[in-house]
Amino acid sequence: MTDIEKMMQQIGIKARQAARKLAWTDGGAKNAALLAMADALVTGVKDLQRANARDLEAAEAKGLSAAMIDRLRLTDAYIETMAEGIRQIVALPDPVGEINTMRRLPNGLQVGLMRVPLGVLGIIYESRPNVTADAAALCVKSGNGVILRGGSEAYHSNRAIASCLAQGLAVAGLPAEAVQFIDTTDRAAVGALLKSDDYVDVIIPRGGKGLIKRVMAESKIPVIKHLDGLCHTYVDSEADLDMAVELTMNGKMQRTGVCNATETLLVHQAVAETFLPKVAKALNEAGCEMRCCAASQAAISSVAPVTAASDEDWDTEHLAAVLSVKVVKGLDEAMDHIEEHSSRHTEVIVTKNHDRAMRFVREVDSSAVMINASSRFNDGFQFGLGAEMGISTDKLHVRGPVGLEGLTTQKWIVLGSGQLRS
Repeated sequence: MTDIEKMMQQIGIKARQAARKLAWTDGGAKNAALLAMADALVTGVKDLQRANARDLEAAEAKGLSAAMIDRLRLTDAYIETMAEGIRQIVALPDPVGEINTMRRLPNGLQVGLMRVPLGVLGIIYESRPNVTADAAALCVKSGNGVILRGGSEAYHSNRAIASCLAQGLAVAGLPAEAVQFIDTTDRAAVGALLKSDDYVDVIIPRGGKGLIKRVMAESKIPVIKHLDGLCHTYVDSEADLDMAVELTMNGKMQRTGVCNATETLLVHQAVAETFLPKVAKALNEAGCEMRCCAASQAAISSVAPVTAASDEDWDTEHLAAVLSVKVVKGLDEAMDHIEEHSSRHTEVIVTKNHDRAMRFVREVDSSAVMINASSRFNDGFQFGLGAEMGISTDKLHVRGPVGLEGLTTQKWIVLGSGQLRS
């Protein structure tokens, strides 16, 4: 066994022990710990910023982009926002211990389902240091232990944040080992974590395709993954076209570099010549490049510059001010296109036709399917779930925004009075 493997074994043992204690800690004690964790971040601001300065210096030496460096920077406001995010989790209902569908059988047994923590989560993430605080707080609230592995570019910042969070747990009388940070940048630690199935129950990766692919290839542990966000908006022949323009603009341009941004616009041929010039004018004025099929090029070219779409564009999550545009014959062709190219994240139909809307909802297989609403709403906070771990495009164990309930599972409980099976 290598030194890294020994280290990960010790982390796993401690995390498992802490998780057992945390699993049935009452909600009041968990909330007190979360408030102590938030306070520890605020009082530790100078230590956090000293650690952060080391990451910023290394990032500048590596020539990272200004945008990346800005995401790493722990300003006073950034730290207060992290603390406030934890305080908001305190206000969320605690799912642990909820009992559902309790029913009495003819033999007198009472049978039901109780919501319980998953156990120990391994979180592997990149870039933003706030993920350390968000992930730890969600895990504590849901009664789970957590092992955190952040990106090397934020190593010192993540380490300092995790230390503050562990201090907060200890102050509140809960096991500090419930939040553990992998204290090395050695990539072998990730491989060892992915094989720690004796101690870790679920892996959640947050990052780029390279990270997700590695986790999926190497993990011996179930994975809740957040992969591409190749989202579609379909404008039906019976759409309110002014609404469709607004939904397209919001879905694409409100924030372009996020997973729930619209990447492909599908337009019914019956409204293409009317709708496309309107939306193209608005997109062009907002600085959005349009990559179009031949029919949409013909409808748009007189009002805005366009680029011919390649086959690759239909499978590309642009994460930029770029929108793929295609004219389709109708609902069936739109759903066929989505079936072939979607990442199963978010799809939108804009229509006043109830039957078509219901078909779209039933037949389109994505984590969120929306009628007359922006794709940008597929978000834990927007859905009323509070903070989220990410948006899962899986079907098992959880789909869509992964909030507190998504970090729990269920077990059967049976209440008897001496019944014997005959």
